[in-house]
Amino acid sequence: MTSKSNQKPDQILTITTFALIVFGLVMISSAGVAISQYRFNDGYYFFKHQLFYGVLPGLFLMYIVQKIDYHFWRRFAFLLFAANLLLLVLVFIPGVGLKFQGASRWITLGPFSFQPTEMLKLTMILYLAAWLESKKDLKRDLFEGFIPFLAILGIVGFLIIKQPDMGTLGTIVVISVVIFFLSGAKTVHIASMAGMGILAFLALVKFESYRMNRLLVFLHPELDPRGIGYQINQALLAIGSGGFFGLGLGHSRQKFNYLPEPVGDSIFAIICEEIGLIGAALLIFLFVTFAMRGLKIAKNAPDMFGKLIAIGITSWIIFQALINISAITGLIPLTGVTLPFISYGGTSIIFSMVGVGILLNISKKCGKI
Repeated sequence: MTSKSNQKPDQILTITTFALIVFGLVMISSAGVAISQYRFNDGYYFFKHQLFYGVLPGLFLMYIVQKIDYHFWRRFAFLLFAANLLLLVLVFIPGVGLKFQGASRWITLGPFSFQPTEMLKLTMILYLAAWLESKKDLKRDLFEGFIPFLAILGIVGFLIIKQPDMGTLGTIVVISVVIFFLSGAKTVHIASMAGMGILAFLALVKFESYRMNRLLVFLHPELDPRGIGYQINQALLAIGSGGFFGLGLGHSRQKFNYLPEPVGDSIFAIICEEIGLIGAALLIFLFVTFAMRGLKIAKNAPDMFGKLIAIGITSWIIFQALINISAITGLIPLTGVTLPFISYGGTSIIFSMVGVGILLNISKKCGKI
């Protein structure tokens, strides 16, 4: 039995989330104007699509979910995860899955498309939290905890690599390992997974030329600036030209068909170009605030299930933001991972907001934080 609470959801987290959403809509409106006009003959296509098919349904679901006691999700965690695995298989079925630029990552439902890996980030967190809580001290056992956890990651990893989507796989693996470690797993098991992860990464890079190219460009950014090094060089040009205050909102040059994916994984470069270091620092401050509130909710959660969910959702948003910003500034190889709440993508923002809704419900049970 869990005690009911009349506590309001965390106000700082709520305000921070709304600020990130508004920030994202403003930047999609600005960064996407050229490519929207070119592709759809409508300068605000991406803005309107993000608003009506992402933000508004996301707000509705976030409002509903934050009213549902988070223990409700324990009962359905496995079913949601299993259904999500089925969706990952369906992306490869002709007529159901959509293949675009060599990647099978979407399911089409009439005029709508849906990316199951975005849902997986949330269902994986819920399932692992329920499973690890039920294991109690057995999660430290080799055969009861470590090997089953590796099997879960192996199944998920196989389905995502077949798409392929290495950036998303990396995000999901890190989130899962963080949850596993903080649930009380043995350090030696985490260390062995780190070693296996490095070997798997090297193997994946070696056997796919485009991954090797991304690694080569990371090591040598000047390499082939008109070919494999084009995106990172244009991104760095955008970031550098923004300076301290930026060129002004709406005044980016790189968004005019120079920088690839200006509303996707490259949007941080447009932010730096238009509103400069000041705007980039403001965005990073919002993510830091989100992290601090999320971790405080995790620390004060009344039980292990709530604690692990809060850790997972916070790690998901913050790690993905860190990966995107690091990649587009040249600190790590390009991954294609989008910036949470900011980049274009209806599926991504909807499930991110559902995750925040669950986090807000946990915050109601924490008392004063």
